[in-house]
Amino acid sequence: MEQPKYYDNYPFWMIALANLVSLATYFIGAFILYRLGIGWVAVYLAYIVGLEVRLLKGHCVDCWYYGKYCAFGKGKLSSWFFKPGKPERFNCKQITWKDIVPDFLVGIIPIIAGIVILIKGFDWLLLGMIILLALLISLGSALVRGQMACKHCRQRELGCPAQRLFDKSGK
Repeated sequence: MEQPKYYDNYPFWMIALANLVSLATYFIGAFILYRLGIGWVAVYLAYIVGLEVRLLKGHCVDCWYYGKYCAFGKGKLSSWFFKPGKPERFNCKQITWKDIVPDFLVGIIPIIAGIVILIKGFDWLLLGMIILLALLISLGSALVRGQMACKHCRQRELGCPAQRLFDKSGK
């Protein structure tokens, strides 16, 4: 059976898998930072919530998937909390590497903290969590975005600033 060119609403299994990768990243990051203290975990989780609200309020409201199930389910989630934006604004946005650094920090900060903790005292479980987190933020994210989310995204066809940033073909 041929997959559709794009989804109006992504299948539940894709949404679940995409969110599983994100939630596993958050959980493992929190697990690593817990070694530094519960305060670090609280700051980390507040940072993640801030990033999610920024996404839902600042981007999802203008997306074609607003009110629909995108690959992450956030179009629907955004419609529960925020009024619709203007779809024509979505494609006009410019995203640079500086704009996505905060998202990368969700995985990088716990990895750096974990390495520092390992230097002070080696722990196999911690090493395993660091490796797993590194795999999730690299291969896991690439699989979800490259093979599932972006591949079938209607907004990508209409114009996506992230796609322009990551497109290596020079289009």
